[in-house]
Amino acid sequence: MSQQPAAPITQDVLTIPRKLPEGLKNLVGLTRPQLREALIEIGTPEKQAKMRVNQLWQWIYHWGVRDFAQMTNLAKEFRAKLAENFTITLPEMVSKNVSADGTRKYLVKIAGGHEVEVVYIPETDRGTLCISSQVGCTLTCSFCHTGTQKLVRNLTPGEIVGQIMLVRDDLGEWPEPGTGTGENGPRLLSNIVLMGMGEPLYNFDNVRDAMKIAMDGEGIALSRRRITLSTSGVVPEIAKCAEEIGCLMAVSFHATTDEVRNKLVPINKRWNIETLLDALREYPRLSNSERITFEYVMLKDVNDSDEDARRLVRLIRGIPAKINLIPFNEWPGSPYERSDWSRIEAFADIVHKAGYASPIRTPRGEDIMAACGQLKSATERARKSRAQIAAETGS
Repeated sequence: MSQQPAAPITQDVLTIPRKLPEGLKNLVGLTRPQLREALIEIGTPEKQAKMRVNQLWQWIYHWGVRDFAQMTNLAKEFRAKLAENFTITLPEMVSKNVSADGTRKYLVKIAGGHEVEVVYIPETDRGTLCISSQVGCTLTCSFCHTGTQKLVRNLTPGEIVGQIMLVRDDLGEWPEPGTGTGENGPRLLSNIVLMGMGEPLYNFDNVRDAMKIAMDGEGIALSRRRITLSTSGVVPEIAKCAEEIGCLMAVSFHATTDEVRNKLVPINKRWNIETLLDALREYPRLSNSERITFEYVMLKDVNDSDEDARRLVRLIRGIPAKINLIPFNEWPGSPYERSDWSRIEAFADIVHKAGYASPIRTPRGEDIMAACGQLKSATERARKSRAQIAAETGS
């Protein structure tokens, strides 16, 4: 195993909550213990606090109610006290674009006027929501549009789980008070992928708390197997993710040699392929997950040869895995081109014959720049040229 120099892994990024009405604390994003403490601080007797947490949790996260006055199983005086001290506030939807294929891309405003993008992808058997964990991104992956936007800050737990709640609002998916989620039929929003803007493992604590809220059985109640966290390879946090979140893991792999991956995914210079794979071999056991998903974007004449396919199979040998092959989604100024379809199919065939599932992801939402790798918030106006990006990545 390659030895890498020890270094801090968390980003020194300011996390600021959205500006709220003066003196009011937002309940969205508080963990159960934090919510209990907040209630005790306003005079709720400790013996009642757990019950009150359960009641509020159900109103906020199961039925999606934002008005304390509508929480009819709480005493009128208690509801008034809640309204005096707290708010239930989500990020603000600035715009929504709907693709010809039904994909929805939301531009969402958070504190400081910053914006992130959120994408909902409807499919026949599921509805997948791609959420963001940061404003911008620190990783500068050269094939990714988000990577051309500088990191601004981490999102708070409330801003992360708030994306889920905001889209449930738009889908009209909250159950009527007094009913269960399953009584309305199959869920429109059934899966979460942390594949939007940012590197989730560089905002670990906030992502963990938000996903714990999403997985809580008394609220949004998404199974940990319906949540996939995608990382570019923040190796020291991978085991922590298995132990403290336990969701499925995807890794932005994209290359089979350190030389190429250093250019495509610069974090590889810190934790190389060998180091990353050593960490991933342990993940299914630690998290009780079935397998790792390897995301592999297909770039013409860069990483799409038969030899790349064979090398990929050798590298992941022994890891329960599937390989998602992603036709490159072009964006203005991109220095890369999508691999020819025949080349993608040939690559997939080699991987499949080696015994690994190798689905080719159907590009979704390209007409509204909502496809994988295309997200970039409207507040970041600078555009780098193809030559600038190529020079920075050494490609």
